[in-house]
Amino acid sequence: METNGVRLTPEQARAALADTEQVRASAAALSATPWPTWFFIALTLYIAALPITYGGIMADTDWLLPRLAWVGVMLAITAVYGALLAVAAKGWRDRTGVALRLDVLPKRAAVPLMAGLPVLLVGSALAFRVTGRPVWLIAASLIGVAVSVGFHLAFVRLHRKTT
Repeated sequence: METNGVRLTPEQARAALADTEQVRASAAALSATPWPTWFFIALTLYIAALPITYGGIMADTDWLLPRLAWVGVMLAITAVYGALLAVAAKGWRDRTGVALRLDVLPKRAAVPLMAGLPVLLVGSALAFRVTGRPVWLIAASLIGVAVSVGFHLAFVRLHRKTT
């Protein structure tokens, strides 16, 4: 192998490839590091609020608040979440040089989350609309919190295994 006009021995080439692999593994480990704790808490609260907010928006009649107020709550919490996400991502990228990513999680866990969480959050609001029972919204909030905590712990465990 030749690099910059210098011929490498097979041992030197293997060492260079091993160094490259170590850099890739380090970047993956940094990318798998969990969100900052404050953002994990904000994300979990957002997920907990979504089913109740959707329920208020989709209710047949005004439930606790007028429908327009629920829409305002949804817009407000989504804007706050988006701003906090931008702050967390920028802060992490500034400290580590890498972006936080979900694609480092095993697909067998991430795919059901990406498909199941929206179904859970919106489905509970539909069940509430049909039955009028807020237990659907409360259950979806609690399940959403459990999923958020579970994924945070999975990120923590994945980071510990790679460092």
